[in-house]
Amino acid sequence: MRRTVVAIACAALLSVTALPAAAAGRTDPRQTAMDAAVAAGIPGMVAVSDDFRGVSGVADIDRPGKPDASGRWRIASVSKVFVATLVLQLVAEKRVGLDEPVQRYLPGLLPYPEPITVRQLLQHTSGLPRDLATEDTWASGPEVDTERFEHFDSDDQIRLSVTKQPLQFKPGTSWAYSNTGYNVLGLLVEKITRKPLERALAERITGPLHLRDTSLPRDFPFLLRPAARGYEQLYDAPRGLTDVTTYNYSRYFGAGGMVSSGKDLNRFFEALFGGRLLPADLLKQMKTTVPMGGGSEYGLGLMKLNLKTAGACAEETVVWGHGGDLPGFNTLSFHDDSGKDISTLATVDLTASPDAALKRQLPMVSEFCTPVVPSTRAVAQAPVPSL
Repeated sequence: MRRTVVAIACAALLSVTALPAAAAGRTDPRQTAMDAAVAAGIPGMVAVSDDFRGVSGVADIDRPGKPDASGRWRIASVSKVFVATLVLQLVAEKRVGLDEPVQRYLPGLLPYPEPITVRQLLQHTSGLPRDLATEDTWASGPEVDTERFEHFDSDDQIRLSVTKQPLQFKPGTSWAYSNTGYNVLGLLVEKITRKPLERALAERITGPLHLRDTSLPRDFPFLLRPAARGYEQLYDAPRGLTDVTTYNYSRYFGAGGMVSSGKDLNRFFEALFGGRLLPADLLKQMKTTVPMGGGSEYGLGLMKLNLKTAGACAEETVVWGHGGDLPGFNTLSFHDDSGKDISTLATVDLTASPDAALKRQLPMVSEFCTPVVPSTRAVAQAPVPSL
């Protein structure tokens, strides 16, 4: 959630080699890719698609046992797609205008004189600060450990962020990822529906779709029936990994505080792209993108990735979805126009080595093509931006 977006394309002259293929009929390529990520240092991985439910590594580094492919995890910024869908439903009901200033609905919240539209918030073109100012959030690995039970009201993170930091740019003139902007959108949903965000989610999305693993827990710090526990290397050696599974993420209530499972994420995206959650014209606007750097594009709460441009596939391959990063939990949930979909979990995020950060993405890529990865002599970026 706090890292800057990284470039996704490898340099044009990098030599590449295919991910080692498994013997025919013996090992699924998605399983092979997960096993490679675990060998590179990821404690546990889960991958769920329509025809595959796989795990690798361990659920808990202190005891034996595989991750649970049907379990829940913290989906971080994939939450943004749910929040964007709620906002667009309100647009469809003519209760919110996409190109209206958000100040019309939330007067006095933002201190800037420039009008900022709902569309700009959805597309990260608002210029709002990315996150909290340094003095109000994690400044070191140990603070990620010691500040895990801090409570934030719905508007706390927003006010702390915008009163201490200027706009990153004039609204509508550039692109920069903003968790603060999505917290504003969460507050907008609460204001218009007159309901807590978690109730709006339950009534409009998770209830109708029977997403029983999906919720917004706010202050509740425990992860019930986890797919695996999440870890980070927050302290110097010889101290090992720190378990960061139990955490209060109310600071990201609209930007990345949700919990879900691989099955639920795939069902949600199938419903979204199948037209069950939004009218066709608004789904089209949701998929209208602006450049986000490195060959990736961003719509209204949706990422569009060209995996060939990213250097991950040899053939033209376009996928839609979102990635998510929180301490201990890296999520990828992507889908193509043919109906293929996959959601993956890796249980080290912020402190993964470059090799592990690349290889934890290859199970997702393997759903859509035979991955190509940089040779060991080349310096590579992971194909999916970190959020």
